[in-house]
Amino acid sequence: MGWLIIIGAAMSASGLVGLIVSIARVFKAKRTAASDAELKAAVTRALPLNMGAFALSALGLMMVVVGVILG
Repeated sequence: MGWLIIIGAAMSASGLVGLIVSIARVFKAKRTAASDAELKAAVTRALPLNMGAFALSALGLMMVVVGVILG
């Protein structure tokens, strides 16, 4: 079950990269937003990436745990 652990670790790493990108987008919007409405719109646009990255990371960690338990 080593392949399950490797794939799960890659998924978790991809999720972490997505979280970092999402955080960077929000920080950039926070610096450049002229109004509160623009900031809210930027955070709303970053939310699907954030949730998807969390889901990908969680699924990857589940795969790692299953791989360790079965292997």
